[in-house]
Amino acid sequence: MKKIVIIAVAFLALHATGQEGGKNRGFKQESGKRMADFSAEEMASLQTKKMTLHLDLTASQQTKIQKLNLENATRRKAMMEARKAKKASGKTEKLSKEERLEMMNTRLDNQIARKAELKTILNPGQFEKWEKHQDMNRKKGKNHKKRFGGKRQ
Repeated sequence: MKKIVIIAVAFLALHATGQEGGKNRGFKQESGKRMADFSAEEMASLQTKKMTLHLDLTASQQTKIQKLNLENATRRKAMMEARKAKKASGKTEKLSKEERLEMMNTRLDNQIARKAELKTILNPGQFEKWEKHQDMNRKKGKNHKKRFGGKRQ
């Protein structure tokens, strides 16, 4: 009788931990969908406000960063729309090596330009704090890939 009770408790504990992962994934996916519903202006405004809180930006820095964030958000929104249209049309095939290389180069060029622009806007202390935050986010992304096999949620 004891063995049956122990097996039942172990089974219930295993079942409960298996359900937990699904809840988290659904929340993350829902959060990403909510962000996609925002316009480029709204995304840029939110990002600027977060940076203001994190880096203690002055009013002039806020306006410059708002403009930079708006440009980036507009570009990202256009890319999201293009991906949605391609997915809806059913033309979702793997990219060729050249297309992947071009896409990666474009993304890295945009990151380099953004970093250079932020370096001119922020003071050295703020820029160092921003870089540390970016490194932390990259590490979180790498850990996510390790845990979930590189699949986006």
